[in-house]
Amino acid sequence: MMTAPKFPQGLIDRLPPVKGDYTANAPLAKSTWFRVGGPAEILYRPKDIDDLTAFLAAKPGDVPVTVIGVASNLLVRDGGVPGVVIRLADGFSDIAVDGDYLRAGGGASNLKVANAARDAGLAGLEFLSGIPGSIGGSARMNAGAFGGEVSGVFVSATALDGHGDLHHADPAAMGYGYRHSTAPEDWIFVDVALRGEAGDRAAIAARMNEIKSMRDASQPSKTPTGGSTFINPPGHKAWELIDKAGCRGLTRAAARVSEKHCNFLINTGGATAADIEGLGEEVRRRVFDSTGISLDWEIRRIGVPATPIVKEAGK
Repeated sequence: MMTAPKFPQGLIDRLPPVKGDYTANAPLAKSTWFRVGGPAEILYRPKDIDDLTAFLAAKPGDVPVTVIGVASNLLVRDGGVPGVVIRLADGFSDIAVDGDYLRAGGGASNLKVANAARDAGLAGLEFLSGIPGSIGGSARMNAGAFGGEVSGVFVSATALDGHGDLHHADPAAMGYGYRHSTAPEDWIFVDVALRGEAGDRAAIAARMNEIKSMRDASQPSKTPTGGSTFINPPGHKAWELIDKAGCRGLTRAAARVSEKHCNFLINTGGATAADIEGLGEEVRRRVFDSTGISLDWEIRRIGVPATPIVKEAGK
C-alpha cells in the first residue's frame, strides 16, 4: 500500500482568517468515489458565501485553489493537491422551489436536487437523480444522462471568481456544448437556478425509480469508480470504441475496465490513482491505435502524481 505523502507545514500561516475551517494535509481518498489519492495541502470548508468571498479576495496570489464537490467524477493523484482545496458543504446546499423554478446551492448533490423537485411536483429534473455529483459541478460541465442535460433546464447561476468578485451567468454566458461549458476556469458556482414544469409527483417518482434501476443494471454502481471515464467522440460511443479495442476487463494492478460498462474504470481494492490513470491511458492508446480516434477524459484529474504518467495517446 502506498504511504500517503505529506506537504510541508507553513502554508496555513499565510492564509487569511476564515469563519469556516482549514485542515492541513487533509486526506482526500476516503472522500472520493475511487477511494484513492493523496491529501490536500490545505482543505478549506467555507461557512457561507461571505466567508468564501472574503477568503478569495484576501488569499495570497501565488496560492493555487482547487474546488471539489462530492468527488464522484474525480481522480485525485497520489502526490496530493498543492495549495488550497475548497469543498462546498452545508452552507452551500440549500434548495428552494418557486413555481416552475428551483434554486440550489452549488454544493447540493444532484440527487438532493432531484428529490426536492419531486417533492414539489416539479418535473423535468428527474435525470439528475442518475448523475452522481453536485449541481455546481454539473452546471459547469453540462452533465447529462438518461435523456436530459443541465443545459436543457439551466436558467442562471451565480459564481465567484478567483478574486472573490461575483458574476451572474445566463445560458449564453455559459457557452454550453456537449459535456462542456466555456465558463472561466476560476469560477466557483455558489448557486444554480433551473426550470422544470408542473408534474405529477407519483409519475416523477416512478421515472426516478426507473432511472435508478437502469443505472444499477448497466453501471458498476456498487464498486468504487469515477463514473463515465471518457467523453463520447462525435458520432461514436466511447464504450463501443473501448470494447472493440479489446479493453473490456483490462487490468492494471487493482484497477480494471468494468466488464459491466467498459467506459467505467473501477478500483477492485488497493488500486492507486496512478494505476487508474495509467489504465485509462492504456485504453486511450489502444483505442487510438485501432481506430485513429483519441478519447478525451471526462473524469477530472487533479493534483500531482507520485510517479510519472504515461504520455497521452494521440498527443
